[in-house]
Amino acid sequence: MRMGLVEQDANTGRYDLGGFALELGLASLARLDPVRLAGPVLDDLCERSGETVALAMWGNHGATCVRWVEAGGPVTITLRTGVVLPLTSSATGLAFSAFYRSPYLKKMLDAEVRATAEARNAQPEAVLAALMAQLDEIRGHGISRASGSVTPGINGFSAPVFDHSGRMVAAITSLGIIGNFDIDWESPIAQSTREAAATLSRRLGHGSVDADSMA
Repeated sequence: MRMGLVEQDANTGRYDLGGFALELGLASLARLDPVRLAGPVLDDLCERSGETVALAMWGNHGATCVRWVEAGGPVTITLRTGVVLPLTSSATGLAFSAFYRSPYLKKMLDAEVRATAEARNAQPEAVLAALMAQLDEIRGHGISRASGSVTPGINGFSAPVFDHSGRMVAAITSLGIIGNFDIDWESPIAQSTREAAATLSRRLGHGSVDADSMA
């Protein structure tokens, strides 16, 4: 108790973790490496789904692929490490647009909306309104999807990964060939991708610490 590892409730007499113990736990969680911990999760998802899978994180230039595992099927799907994915047309980018919070992301999103509006000869307000509705739908399902928008013939799902503070730190993405890759929100590949992201989130401490109680 003197070290702050445990504390006693004056009313019930019961013991609980003290402030120092919680600080140690949070410091340990902060040292966890999403890329290292994602390895077995990605391998398992690739093996179970038979699809190419990838991990993306937010980098200096946006949503960036940092690791990928190729399924090795008859048609090769490659996602080069270091590639930056568009925020409004890729499954990975849409996942970050829906769940990641950053002033820089908002600036990039605004730029993509303006570029899309110009390419379509549409009003930016209309493009933005459609995007906001799409992002609301993504948040409702807990996963984003895209069909042939970045690479023709390729579908994708991407689910957010959260750390102990509840902040999105990465996205797990599954990619497959249109026709063999079911894009339904509740398809097996969608569920497997969500489960993989949830597994990595738990390994990063998501849900294990009540951030509000530490405020």
